[in-house]
This record gives sequence, C-alpha cells and structure tokens, in this order.
Amino acid sequence: MTVRVVLVDDQALIRAGFKAIIDSAPDLEVVGEADDGADAVAVIRETRADVVLMDIRMPGQDGIATTKEITEDDDLAGVRVIVLTTFELDEYVVAAMGAGASGFLDKGVDPSVLLDAIRVVAEGEALMTPNATRALLASLADAPTPTAVDDAALEHLTAREREVVGLVGRGLSNDEIAEELFLSPLTAKTHVSRAMTKLHVRDRAQLVVLAIKTGLTQVSDL
Repeated sequence: MTVRVVLVDDQALIRAGFKAIIDSAPDLEVVGEADDGADAVAVIRETRADVVLMDIRMPGQDGIATTKEITEDDDLAGVRVIVLTTFELDEYVVAAMGAGASGFLDKGVDPSVLLDAIRVVAEGEALMTPNATRALLASLADAPTPTAVDDAALEHLTAREREVVGLVGRGLSNDEIAEELFLSPLTAKTHVSRAMTKLHVRDRAQLVVLAIKTGLTQVSDL
C-alpha cells in the first residue's frame, strides 16, 4: 500500500526537493502541498494523507499550532505528523511532541533517512533522535511524576507492560525490546499495543512522552 504524504512548508524550493525524493520511492507518494498552516488541514483532509511533513516556522499559523489542530481532530486520527526544522532546539522538540507530533527530523537529513522516517511513522512508530529524547527528558524533569491521571492509568498495566513502556521511552524498537527481555518480536509488539490501548495514547511517540512523565523511563536509562 502506498503511503500518502502531504508537504507543509512556506518555501517552494524545500517542498520541491522533498517531493522529488519522496516520489522516487515506489511505496510513497506526495498527494498534496500547503505553504501555510492555515491551509494545511483542508489539504490533508481532501487528500486523505497518511503522513505530513510539517515545517515549524511559517508565516501565519505555525507548524506547532497546525500539528495540534490535526491531532485533536477525530476525523484525522490516522494522520501522523513529522515536524521538520533546521535547528533541533529543545523548545521546538517539546512543543512538537506536546502538540502530538509522531516525530522530529532535521531538514538536512539524508534522503534515505527521510524515506525510512516516513515509513516508520506511517506504521505508528515513534521517530525520536537522541537529542530530541534528551530534550524531552530535560523539559519534563521538573514536572510532577507521575501525575494523578497517569498514575491511575498505569495501574491497569501488568508488570511486564510497565517494563516494556519503560523501554519504549528509551527509544527501543520492538525487535530491541524483544532482545532485551528475551521475548519474540511478536510478543514485544503485542505488549506495546496493549499498553498503548490501556493508556489511551495516539501512537508510539506519545507513549514515549508518557513513559518519561511517569518516571518509567529515567535520564539515567539513556
């Protein structure tokens, strides 16, 4: 199945470059573009996009506000957002993940990494660079953990699921979790899926945020 991609960036040259790269892959297709966050949601809805590459800094409505609008719309529940910027700054990482983005990527990334990132996010996985994860950890370090809501949610997890969520927070893939816990990859995937369902999180990226907020993942774990 072809992954449908929408590009949101105020620079036409940037969009053209990404489009050429993405359309070169047989399993990916750019189905729409927008140069402003205010127009992006309508384009995403019309094209039935799977993944959005979202610039952060744009005139008018920026990428953070647009990402939040997308992730809070029940009709767009299946849409995944990768936020793009030229600077991996802490405040952008935190704002992007807080708005519900599934990943964070530097605009200067290699074409092969970009294509793989789109595929990863389309599958519901998180896309967190080490710097992004550290920034998120630092931003949440002073937050009350766990919060009352998160504490109640964690009560529904089994001991194994708690362990798995902690490893997700460290950025481990299902295969890496399986190796760490001596499980089959399918069993690891099942634990992750059940934890996401119990915790009512949108995708794996939000599971990373919750793992950090609740203390299931610690700075010392990274």
